Amino acid sequence: MNPERVYPGLPWDREVYVLGIESTAHTFGVGIASTKPPYILANARRAYRPEKGGIHPRESASFMARVAPEVLREALGEAGLSPRDIDAVAVALGPGLGPCLRIGATIARGLAVYLDKPLVPVNHAVAHIEIGRLTGGMRDPLVVYVSGGNTMIAAYAKGRYRVFGETLDIALGNLLDTFAREAGIAPPYVKEGLHAVDKCALEGVEPVPLPYVVKGQDVSYSGLLTAALRALERGERLGDVCLGLREVAYGAVVEVAERGLAHTGKREVLLVGGVAASPVLREKMEAMARLHDARFHAPPPPLAGDNGAMIAWTGLLAYLSGVTIRVEESRVRQRWRIEDYPTPWNRWLDEARPAASND
Repeated sequence: MNPERVYPGLPWDREVYVLGIESTAHTFGVGIASTKPPYILANARRAYRPEKGGIHPRESASFMARVAPEVLREALGEAGLSPRDIDAVAVALGPGLGPCLRIGATIARGLAVYLDKPLVPVNHAVAHIEIGRLTGGMRDPLVVYVSGGNTMIAAYAKGRYRVFGETLDIALGNLLDTFAREAGIAPPYVKEGLHAVDKCALEGVEPVPLPYVVKGQDVSYSGLLTAALRALERGERLGDVCLGLREVAYGAVVEVAERGLAHTGKREVLLVGGVAASPVLREKMEAMARLHDARFHAPPPPLAGDNGAMIAWTGLLAYLSGVTIRVEESRVRQRWRIEDYPTPWNRWLDEARPAASND
C-alpha cells in the first residue's frame, strides 16, 4: 500500500484518524483509517443472516441496532484508540436499504455531535472502489463493480466516477443469491470467496445452454435467472445448470468490462464488490486484462464485501480534501449514484492525463 502514489497532493504528513460506519444492507461495520501505515487500523463487522429468503430491511436494521455498540468497541480496541483520538466520523449515506442506512447515519451523527468532530458523507459504491485502489496501488483503473445490489463498469473522468455500462435489471450478486435460494442448494452467502453457485458448478459436466444477453456495455440477468430455474423444473442436472449459469453470468460481465477497457484506454482493471471475492470470476477477469496488457487487481475477500474499513478510508480521503457535511443535512440517499458524488482527491488525474493512465 502506497497511498501517496495513488493519491498525490493530499497532506499525508498529517496524522489523521477517521472512523467509518457501514450499514447499507446486511452488514454493520466499523473501520478506522489513518494517514500513517498500516493505513487500515480496524475492520470490525457483524452480518445479518435471515433464516430464509432475502434481506428483510427492518429486521436487518434491528440487528444492526443491537450489535452496534459491540462493533464500535471492537474497532476502537483493534486500533488501540479512544473515541477522542478520532479526527472525523464518516458514514455511508447511500445507496442502500433505507432502514439500514438510517441506523448507521443515526449512530454517526450522534458520535460526531458528542465528540464534536466533523461528519463526512461517503457513497458506498465509491468506497468499494477506493479500498480496491488502496490495496492494489491502482491510480486510474477501469472499475468492474459487482455485488448483490450493483453491477456496473465505471471509470474516473472530470471530477467523479462515470458509469460506462451496468445491469439493465438485476445485479450479478442478486442473480446468484436468488438462484441459490430457489434451487435450495445452500444459503447464498460467500464462504472463503466461493459462492454456493460456484460450488455447485464444480459438479457440472455439460453446461445447460442459457440466454446470454449483452447490449452494448450493459448486461441483463433477469431472463437468465428465469431460464435457469425453468431448466431445473424440466429435470436438468443441478450441477449442469449451475455451470451454465456461472459461465453465462460471468462471461457477460467480462465481455462488457473488455469493451469498457477498449473504450476508455485504461491500463488497469479493478474488480470490486462482494462478488469480486469469487476466485472463478477473478481468474476470468485477470485473463481478460492480461490479454490487453492491463494490470488486474481485486481486494482481498475481507475488503471485497461490505465493510467499515472502506468507509473509513474513503472518509479519510474526503476529509483530507475538505469534504464534510452538516449533521442536519446528512440525509440518507437510497439511490445515490456514483456520478452524483464528487471525488476531489482524484482531480490530479484530470491534470496528469494521459500520463497517469499509462504509469
